[in-house]
Amino acid sequence: MSLLEDLRSALGEGGVIEGETLAARTTSDMSGTGTSLPRAVLRPRSTAQLSAIMKLCHAAGAPVIPQGGLTGLAGGANAAGNAFSVSLELLRGIEEVDQASATMVVKAGTPLEDCQRAAVENGLFLALDLGSRGSCQIGGNLSTNAGGIRVIRYGMAREQVLGLEVVLADGTILSSMNRMLKNNAGYDLKHLFIGSEGTLGIITRAVLRLHPPPGEITTVLCAVQRYEDVVALLRRAQSVLGGILAFEAMWRDYFAFNTQALKLRVFEGSHPFCVILESTMPVDDIETFLAACLEDQLIQDALVARSHAQAREMWSVREGHPIEVLPNLLNFDVSLPIGQIGGYAEACTAALLARWPQAHVSFYGHVGDSNVHICVGTHYGPGEDMHDVDEIVYRVLGNYHGSISAEHGIGTLKRPYLHLSRSPEELALMRSLKQALDPKGILNPGKVI
Repeated sequence: MSLLEDLRSALGEGGVIEGETLAARTTSDMSGTGTSLPRAVLRPRSTAQLSAIMKLCHAAGAPVIPQGGLTGLAGGANAAGNAFSVSLELLRGIEEVDQASATMVVKAGTPLEDCQRAAVENGLFLALDLGSRGSCQIGGNLSTNAGGIRVIRYGMAREQVLGLEVVLADGTILSSMNRMLKNNAGYDLKHLFIGSEGTLGIITRAVLRLHPPPGEITTVLCAVQRYEDVVALLRRAQSVLGGILAFEAMWRDYFAFNTQALKLRVFEGSHPFCVILESTMPVDDIETFLAACLEDQLIQDALVARSHAQAREMWSVREGHPIEVLPNLLNFDVSLPIGQIGGYAEACTAALLARWPQAHVSFYGHVGDSNVHICVGTHYGPGEDMHDVDEIVYRVLGNYHGSISAEHGIGTLKRPYLHLSRSPEELALMRSLKQALDPKGILNPGKVI
C-alpha cells in the first residue's frame, strides 16, 4: 500500500482531503504568505488517530505541518506542497470542568471562545482572551504561547496550563495531564511544547487553569499627552486600582485612523495617546482615581463606558479591523522594556518614513506587559518588498535589545531575525532539542529554527 492509502485506512471516511477538494485556506495562516497547497489534509478525530498518522509519516520520512484555526501572523502554519497538513478541527470538545480544582480538560481543536463559554457556565473564568477567540483553537494558542489582553493580570497562555497531552514525531503519545498547581516531580515537560509552534510535538489535549470570575468590569478610555505619562498612568492604576485587567495604549495615528473609519467621535480634539483601562473596582472609586489624574494633568480627558455596547465601541477601535484595508499591510509584534517603547516607536517611525514618506505607520499595544504592535502599509518601489520593512523594524529594535516576537511566534517570517533576540548558545540548544525529539525533521520543517 502507498502512504496515502495507509493514511486513508487509519483515518477512515473524511479523514483525508486531497486533490480538487483542498481548500485554498489550507495554504496559509492570516499572514497570507503561504503559496502552496499541502499534499493532503489529514483530519484525526482522536489522539490515537494522530499517533497513527505520525507513525506512518515518521516511517516514510514524510513532513507534517500542524494547523489549528490558521489565525497566526508569522507563517507558522503555512503549508508546503510536499507535506501533509494535520488539521485538528475534528479533535474538539470540552471533556471536563472541575469546579473543585478550577480546571478544564479540553481537546486541542476546540475554539478558544467555546472554552471561555464553558468556564462561565460553570461559574469560573478562563483568563486567555484574543481578538480571534471565535476561530483560533486552544492547541494553536498553546503552541504559540499566545498572549492577548489579560496578560498584565494573568500572564501568557503558558501560565494557564497545568498539563498537556502531546504526540511526538514518531507517534509516541506523551501524557502529562497534571491537574495540580504544585508538582515539582522532575522536569516540567509541558514547557517544551508550549511556544514551540508544533516543531517538537503536536498538542492534543490540555488541562487549563481557571480562575474565579473577575466581577463587574468597568472600561475606561483616557487621553494622554506623553508616553512617559502613559507609563505613569499604568503604575498609578496598578497601585490605586489594584489588579487591573487590561491596559492598552494607542498612538495618535492608529487611534485616528480607526475612529474615523468606524465613524466614532470620542474626544474633542486629537491626543498623542489614548489608553483603554479595565478594572473591577467600584465605579465611584474609578471616577475618583480619574479625577485625581486629571487634576495632576496625568491625563487630559477620560470617558467611562456606561454600557457593554459603549465598552465594545472602545475595544473596536483597539482591535483595529478597519486598518486591514491599507496597502501591503504588515503587522509586527515586538516587545522591549516598557520605559523604552516610546523611544523605539519614534525611532522606528522616523526610519520607515525616511524610506517611504507616504507610508502609514502606527503603533498600539498592551504596553503593561512590554508588548507593542506596529502597522505598516505602503506602496513599494521597484525591487522593494515586505522584507525591506522587516529589516528596518528589526534593525531599530536591535538597538533597544528587544524581542522580535512578543506573542505571535517565529514561524517562517521571523526566522531570519531570530538571532537578534537569541544568543548563539540559545539557538544551539534549540537545535539540540529539535534533533532529540524530531531526528528526521518531519514536524513543521522550516519553522522557528
